[in-house]
Parts: sequence; C-alpha cells; structure tokens
Amino acid sequence: MDKDIAIEVKNLTKIYKLYDKPMDRLKDSLGLAKKGKFKEHRALNNVSLSVKKGETVGIIGTNGSGKSTILKIITGVLSPTEGEVNVDGHISALLELGAGFNMEYNGIDNIYLNGMMIGFSEEEIEKRMDAILEFADIGDYVYQPVKTYSSGMFVRLAFAVAINIDPEILIVDEALSVGDVFFQAKCYHKFEEFKKKGKTILFVSHDLSSISKYCDRAVLLNQGVLLGEGTPKKMIDIYKQVLVGQYPLPSSDVENLLDDESIREAAASADKRADAKIKGDNKASKKESVSDVEALEYGDGAAVITEYYITDNKDVRTNSIIKGTDFTVHMRVKFNRNVSAPIFAMTFKNVMGIEITGTNSMVEKAFLEPVKAGDVKDITFTQNMSLQGGDYLLSFGVTGFEQNDFTVYHRLYDVLSVSVVSDKNTVGYYDMNSICKVSDAKND
Repeated sequence: MDKDIAIEVKNLTKIYKLYDKPMDRLKDSLGLAKKGKFKEHRALNNVSLSVKKGETVGIIGTNGSGKSTILKIITGVLSPTEGEVNVDGHISALLELGAGFNMEYNGIDNIYLNGMMIGFSEEEIEKRMDAILEFADIGDYVYQPVKTYSSGMFVRLAFAVAINIDPEILIVDEALSVGDVFFQAKCYHKFEEFKKKGKTILFVSHDLSSISKYCDRAVLLNQGVLLGEGTPKKMIDIYKQVLVGQYPLPSSDVENLLDDESIREAAASADKRADAKIKGDNKASKKESVSDVEALEYGDGAAVITEYYITDNKDVRTNSIIKGTDFTVHMRVKFNRNVSAPIFAMTFKNVMGIEITGTNSMVEKAFLEPVKAGDVKDITFTQNMSLQGGDYLLSFGVTGFEQNDFTVYHRLYDVLSVSVVSDKNTVGYYDMNSICKVSDAKND
C-alpha cells in the first residue's frame, strides 16, 4: 500500500444469506441445507476505493446502499466475503455509539475498556481521561453503572470516548448530531479541529450540507455498487437524481466506478432520451440566460423550464443584486402533458454546493391547480436580498406528486450565477439587519 494512503479497499464484496425459516439457517450452519433454501444478498459488490492521509471523504447513498457495511468492514466489525482492506493508522469509529460498552460497568471502566479495544495502553487512556470527562460532561454519573444512564448520557459518553482517544483515522457513521444543541455544537467543533490537525476522516451522513461543508471528496454508493466519486457538489447532484429514479444506474456485472467525465456522459445520455422538443427549448433558454454549460438537468419530460433570469428592483435583467434591495427570480415553464398539481421551486447554493435558502409554490401556497398539455406558466419569486456579499448559484425545478409518488418533471441545477454586492457583511450566510444602539448607562 502506498505510504500516502490511510485506507485502501480492494474489490470488496459482502454477501449475506437470507433464509425463509430459522430452521433453514440452522441446517445450513450444520452443512445440511439443500440448494435453494436461502437467497444471497450482496450488501457490497466489488467495491474499491482509497482514502489518502489527511483527507476527509464522505460516503453518501440511499438506505441499504452499503454505507454502514463498508465502515464496519474497515473497522473490523465485519469480515468481507471477498476482497481486502488495508488500514495504516489507529482508528476510532463512531458507528453504533456505545456498542462496545458493558452495561454493568461504570463510565470510567467503560472508558478504559473502549480505549484498550482500539489499541491504547492504560497509561495513554489515563492521559486523555480529563479531556474525555470534560467533553462528556455527565458529572458524577460517570461512576455509576452505564445501565442507569439516560439515552442522552449514554451517547455523550460514547462520543466523548471515541473523539478524544486522538486517533489517526476517524470513522463517523451518522453520529455527529447526538445530545442537545450545545453538545451537537461541541461535536462539530471537535470535528473541525480534527480536520485542521490533518487527521484522516471517513464520514457517512444523510446530512448533505455537512458532506458539502466538511468533505474534500464524496463517494456515492447505490445498492452495494460504487456508483462514482468526485467533488461533494457533483456527487450530491447525482445522488439527488438517484433518489428520484432518474439516473442511469450501471449493471452489477460491469465496471462500476465512474470518473467525473463518465458521470457527465451518463447524465448527458439520460438527457438525450428526453423529448427532442424539450431539448430544443432548453438550448434556446440558455442563450438568453447566464448559465453553467455543465449544469446538471434531468426529468421525465412532462414539463420543461424554458427560461430563467433575475430582475432587480428597477425591473432590469441582471446577475448582480445590491444587498438590501428587492429582486425577482423568474422562470417560464411549458407543459407537455396534463399535470394535476405542479410545484415550482428555486434554490440558492453557495459555491461549495451548500443549499443556503429556497422555496417553492406549494410552501408559498401560490399555485395548487392542474395544468394541461400545451400550457405555459410564468413564475416569479420576489424577495429582499439579505444574503452576504459574494457569488451564489441558482437551481430550478418543476415537480409534483402522481399517485402519491414524488415525481421530477424537470430540474436544472446551478444554472444561474448571482453576485451579491455588499458594503457590509456580517457573520454567516444572512444579514439579520439588526439595529444596534449604544448609550450611556442610566443610574438607578
């Protein structure tokens, strides 16, 4: 393994046997089962990936895609059916918090138990004890049996142990948002501290904003297959296509790793299958609007966004808005078939791909009516610009529900750039437009 690689996964496959009856499982364990008494489920199918030292990599995917399975194999909790995993460095894993705790032991005993399980000596754990207890902040309960803890105290101690052992590699599975809001803030602060120290982090989460914010690279799994890897922004956009069933998935018996160019080609091929008239309308739209030529678009073709632009408070088309002034986002949609209740949406993202704000016609209760094939609708969203000065990207969508299933008719991601001009930037994404006053204190 290359000395710059912290985690290397080669051709990893994990197969589970699914039995109809417990007796079939028993017979199989004794070597007495007949063929056909179980079905094979491939939780992972020939997955290969590597994580460099000091890199933060996020893994995303739908439920059942194999995210937790691959983390458990990397940490040694599970054994692979095929393939190999090589790890260079001490691992601390935030998988199922407290899974290694003995419920009869008190908190102190469990701190030693967990520390030794990942390879630290008693002396090394003692050096970290104060930091662990301070982070957990559960007071004298640490001297009581863990079985007497509330669920909140339990996860606080488990997280404190895992995060303060000071590992070279941190593996996190949906475990940053535990406890109350103050403890969550402490967890995220510690995570950022790990990044600044150059620790290697492998991070699984359904919180796409966290993936965008913290990760250098993202890996997309789907049904046990490595669908692709690349920048968080690109992988999140592809993941959203997968969620609505509008991404061309590779078959399980072909090469599954798609590089950035292959992802663009796959997305383009999906677009070519859309109605030719839709494509012609979209090309005309892009000539009239400032757009990203590599923007991701998809949909089933029931509707098409034919035009999109912004006007300022003087009704002039522009891509620069002065902070504190009103502006309007415009979109025009043509319908190619009847739709019972279309939903029109727009979303602002920063350059990292983090969704900052957005809304839609259903939320705003602006339009809840059916439309017919051939109808053309103009949609506007008017608001005051309160975002901080900087560059943003706008995305548009037309969606709806058909027989209770969420359906995407047309989506355009990151197609319009917006520059906010400001002479006063506050903290964060938004300006709260506070009125600050300072006066002499009055004597009572």
